[in-house]
Amino acid sequence: MKEESIPSGSNKEKKRLGRGEGNGHGKTCCRGHKGAGARAGYSLRAGFEGGQMPLFRKLPQRGFNQFRFQKPHCVVNLSDLSKLSGDEVDMATLKQAGLIRSNSKRVKLLGSGEVGKSFKIHLSSVSKSAREKIEAAGGSCIQS
Repeated sequence: MKEESIPSGSNKEKKRLGRGEGNGHGKTCCRGHKGAGARAGYSLRAGFEGGQMPLFRKLPQRGFNQFRFQKPHCVVNLSDLSKLSGDEVDMATLKQAGLIRSNSKRVKLLGSGEVGKSFKIHLSSVSKSAREKIEAAGGSCIQS
């Protein structure tokens, strides 16, 4: 069986700091003299320019971000409804079954999957495909 050799230069050795002046990394250990960078535990924030006004603050803001105004929804798929025991589907039953978090405010039912029985849905929003599948199975959707 032939052993595969590792290409030379693929594994670089660690820079050994503070082990004498011979290797060029002694004394200050590549940190320079004084200042924050010479201290233990120092790390630069991304975009920090040494106290100078950073470039990203100099540039004008452009565009509009709609995510600031969107209201988050929890997503439940039709395939998840098979985990429910009853035929009533509302926020309380979904929380009880562990399909959504206990602090959820809004739920949207999506049409991924198939419906095995008829459900009475009482949710804030239901997708078009989910509504069609539920009504085809003999269920109903009431927006609350």
